[in-house]
Amino acid sequence: MTPTELFRRDFRLIADLVPSGARVLDLGCGDGELLALLRDRRDATVRGVELSPEGVAACIARGVPVTMADLDDGLGDYPDRSFDVVVLSQTLQVVRHPRFVLEEMLRVGGRALVSFPNFGFWRTRATLSLRGRMPVNPSIPYAWYDTPNIHHTTIKDFRDFCRDVCATVEHEIALKGAPGENGHRTRFLPNLLADTAVFVLRRG
Repeated sequence: MTPTELFRRDFRLIADLVPSGARVLDLGCGDGELLALLRDRRDATVRGVELSPEGVAACIARGVPVTMADLDDGLGDYPDRSFDVVVLSQTLQVVRHPRFVLEEMLRVGGRALVSFPNFGFWRTRATLSLRGRMPVNPSIPYAWYDTPNIHHTTIKDFRDFCRDVCATVEHEIALKGAPGENGHRTRFLPNLLADTAVFVLRRG
């Protein structure tokens, strides 16, 4: 397995979507893995925002510029259109104010790249309806009592959400296969068959 294949599946896809040399802000950047990939493979100028001290320390160790901040407080330190691309990868469902966060992304960036687990995925539906239990699977790997996810959404819900915040969907990519696996795109019944979604948005 090559080093790139070790990256999370949506990281590889996001890297393909980011133009070479772009200015990139990653919100909830964790340990800076995606930003290091974009810096090294796409020659991007990168910066991260992360809340956890452990994530900030890991970013610094990778040589990734990072600010410690809460996304729900907004991006007031950044002027309009200060980045070409703003990324929110597997983080939308954990923020308290997703509408405000997305509006801020579209303010400071020319494009917003958002990835999230699709709670409309058939395995997720089946676990709840047939077993009567909250789903735990590779794309939603947390038990109900320790999950960081507070806003569960589906692909259909997110499309409506984009209209509500006047965001134009440029690309919608539905992925099948657990994170860490190669996975592949699906255009057939994505809200049912995809476990992960990646959207490219711009201000409407």
